Amino acid sequence: MSLSARPAPRDRMQQRLRFLYGQERGDAAFGALAAQLDRFTAPAGVKAGVSGQRFTQADALLITYGDTLLPATLPGTSPGSEEPRTPLAALRAFAERHLDGVLSTVHILPFFPYSSDYGFSVIDYQQVNPELGSWEDVEALGRRFPLMFDFVVNHVSAEGPWFQAFLRGEPPYDEYFIVTDPAADLRGVTRPRTTPLLTQVQTANGPLHVWTTFSADQVDLNYANPALLLRIVEVMLSYVERGATLLRMDAVGYLWKEIGTSCIHLPRTHEIVKLFRDVLDDVAPGVAIVTETNVPHADNVAYFGDGHDEAQMVYQFPLAPLVLHSLATGDAGTLTGWAASLETPSDDTTFFNFEASHDGVGVIPARGILTEAEVQALADRVVAHGGQVSYKTNPDGSESPYELNGTLFDILSDPGDLAEPWEVKRDRFLCSQAIMLALAGVPGIYVHSLFGSHHDRAGFERSGWKRDLNHARLPLSDVERWLADPGSETARVFAGYRHLLTTRRAQPAFSPSAPQQVLDLGPGLFALRRGPADGQTVLALHNVTGGPLTVDLSRLGPTGAEPLRDLLAGEMVAASNSVTLAPYGVRWLV
Repeated sequence: MSLSARPAPRDRMQQRLRFLYGQERGDAAFGALAAQLDRFTAPAGVKAGVSGQRFTQADALLITYGDTLLPATLPGTSPGSEEPRTPLAALRAFAERHLDGVLSTVHILPFFPYSSDYGFSVIDYQQVNPELGSWEDVEALGRRFPLMFDFVVNHVSAEGPWFQAFLRGEPPYDEYFIVTDPAADLRGVTRPRTTPLLTQVQTANGPLHVWTTFSADQVDLNYANPALLLRIVEVMLSYVERGATLLRMDAVGYLWKEIGTSCIHLPRTHEIVKLFRDVLDDVAPGVAIVTETNVPHADNVAYFGDGHDEAQMVYQFPLAPLVLHSLATGDAGTLTGWAASLETPSDDTTFFNFEASHDGVGVIPARGILTEAEVQALADRVVAHGGQVSYKTNPDGSESPYELNGTLFDILSDPGDLAEPWEVKRDRFLCSQAIMLALAGVPGIYVHSLFGSHHDRAGFERSGWKRDLNHARLPLSDVERWLADPGSETARVFAGYRHLLTTRRAQPAFSPSAPQQVLDLGPGLFALRRGPADGQTVLALHNVTGGPLTVDLSRLGPTGAEPLRDLLAGEMVAASNSVTLAPYGVRWLV
């Protein structure tokens, strides 16, 4: 069906609600939803919709917690200067001083009151954690940088008012959560964690077992109840009102549960995501959906839908483990083969490319691409470098690596290896990031990657939580001091990363929609041809080995008499000659 022939968003909503709940309940839910949308007024920028290409080469996101950067003074204390007084204000100060013209958008990880999981157990969807700041801080940042909000759709905190009202048996909350008989056959349910799937709680109606996919403190919401779905739409629209232009739908694959199934990626789950898209298409078409599903690649890209009816971006989970494998082995063959298979269903969709985040490096999406022995080798490497490995429980009761925990800089290079020059470690790290930046898609850069941070062993020892290795909180004054010293490791990593980002955003060939051809130029090289776009083609070459590599440009076919310009080094390369890359070297030739 052509786009012009598609039903209007509200017609699509009604059909989806009928699919979810049957005609009678679906039509009743649609009437309530339509009234909800009639009352909603979107900010002008997102209400106007999108003209032309939604994402460009200038798009790159910072991923950060609201308190990764700490101010010198805190809320409730007397300010001694004009320096920021809240963590969110410190984030804004850093972004304005150092990221303007470098990164386009800021993704603030959940900044709401929470009880566990570093924000992903939300107590109140519509309040800002007072330890981070206020809505005024969020909106001030949003006036300088577009924002991505986390939309934690699968579960809420057991300490939150919704679940506490459920325990008391108060409507409508008494039907907001999933009560399940523990005798039910749940063996086929996909388990992302080793914690129990069901948690017994004491309620006004006696003991009940509720569904808890991720932890006893994160209670799954009951989307079989249309009233709950409408409440969640209300939350989503409130984020749009507060300035979100991207909505990251966390753990979205688990939304719908049916006993006797895997309870992940079910047809009704996709239908709910499509309903969210319809709602935004109707009242805020300038807002895009980003789905977060740490699952095998085929399941992940299914959230693109037909290219026009579901997410505009999906997280590119296999990228990180495949890049790590390439740099660990000096062989990019597997990465090359996988990247050559990548495609999106329309120009309206693209990948959210990332290699580091608040989570660890998920290895499940690489299964079937890497062998079990190769996955285990990565896990062993992380442990040898001072990191940790998180495990998941399989249906047969066994455990296997789920996530590699630590900072990306130290996962790539052993911080205890003093014999290897630091410059080699930096170049290896920047090569990994250049691969991500060259691939078609929108890159997401975790804040600690900008600094080349090391494992936060003290934080891990305090909490015992493996992800805290990559969650260090940094005083803004320390970061400013490190960046002001051009000889510091932090400044040297940041300068190299900044150069990659500013170079990338100026090249039309790096637009997410520009053509991409993956080139097999030997195992030591990851090579792409991007473009043509606006008359430009870029040849991106990345040496994943610790030795120099020479590339014969004549192997790439006629290149013409014009010399090539290395965008990063600023030097010219004769089109008929070979080009040499230093160990872990990168050349972007135009």
